[in-house]
Amino acid sequence: MEGGTIYLILAGVFGLYMAWGIGANDVANAMATSVGSKVLTLRSALIVAAIFEFLGAVLAGGGVTSTIRKGIIDVSSISGDPEILIFGMLGSLLAAATWLNLASKLGWPVSTTHSIVGAIVGFGAIGIGTGAVKWGGVATIASSWVISPIVAGALAFMLFKSVQYLVLDRPDPLAQARRWVPIYMFLAGFMIAAVTLTKGIKNLGYDLSLTEDAIYSTIVGIVIAAVGTYFIAKIKVDPSADRDFRFHTVERVFGVLMVLTACTMAFAHGSNDVANAIGPVAAVVSTVQTGMVEQNSGLSIWMLLLGGGGILIGLATFGRHVMATVGEGITHLTPSRGFAAELAAASTVVVASATGMPISTTHTLVGAVLGVGIARGIAAINLGVVRNIFLSWIITVPAGAALSIIFFFILKTIFG
Repeated sequence: MEGGTIYLILAGVFGLYMAWGIGANDVANAMATSVGSKVLTLRSALIVAAIFEFLGAVLAGGGVTSTIRKGIIDVSSISGDPEILIFGMLGSLLAAATWLNLASKLGWPVSTTHSIVGAIVGFGAIGIGTGAVKWGGVATIASSWVISPIVAGALAFMLFKSVQYLVLDRPDPLAQARRWVPIYMFLAGFMIAAVTLTKGIKNLGYDLSLTEDAIYSTIVGIVIAAVGTYFIAKIKVDPSADRDFRFHTVERVFGVLMVLTACTMAFAHGSNDVANAIGPVAAVVSTVQTGMVEQNSGLSIWMLLLGGGGILIGLATFGRHVMATVGEGITHLTPSRGFAAELAAASTVVVASATGMPISTTHTLVGAVLGVGIARGIAAINLGVVRNIFLSWIITVPAGAALSIIFFFILKTIFG
């Protein structure tokens, strides 16, 4: 294809920019609760996120990517003009990345999934025709943006209520924390191992049976619980601190658990949101290589590495702005509250990632944080911050669509 090399270079650059935007904005989804509850410093959070975001993107990022590529528009009508798809996907990447850059600078926790889906819908409607947009598929994805925060909020509510019932409301909360926190650790370890084994290692060419998945996941959960128990046993009681705040030592026990759920959430986020950067890249690469417009395009490991690497750079350079909004602005978080929010959000995201549904990690985590806040009473929530977050969500889809249309016509004018 004439100009193919230029298109491939642009796809790589724009995909990296989009992945940078994901890291810059959505790091809050993985790490904000850990930093907000003072379990991890910003530096520690970035190191943890760097490792597990990258692993999630590379090991478990394939399932959602196929939905981003082929679930939003029908490209069969432009089979004779493949460059239209190339311009559209490049314009969509640049549009979504530009919007994420602006939102991150302003500290708005917007959805990267909203951004790229809105951008692709905008290109499809104008560049191909409104009939090319799979409105049913878009409606399914959009409904997940509503359902996921409700599910995560309900899970977080129930998890924190279980913590209150089993630990905080007991006569000896510290003894109860030492008893129950390893069980919560087992659940977190089992869940993330199950999803990794079920979906992730297929990208590496392995295929395990459901029984094997369950056995290995159980072993991983037990090992993590055992390691957690060791670290919990080393926590010494601080009587003076406990006099000032009865649950000081208890919250330190939950702090050990919070580090684990932070890793889990980072992995979950990387597995789901890498699709937003590399789905369009895969479409461009496939079209350039074959010279044809295809609904299904192959996914190479270098694309997952590109997405994972870009997320890391965004985390390190720009992630702190949004982290402050989600971790400290919505409600006051302690390690026990942050754990409930993170594990609920991570569970929702990894299940969605395993089924190929590109949900919004932002919506999911904000829903989970709200669920924890509601468990303490509506007065515990900063409604002003929540209102601003909701407004930024409403703007994101039309902003992505509008920018995508502009960039599509600019690219078409330059290269068409």
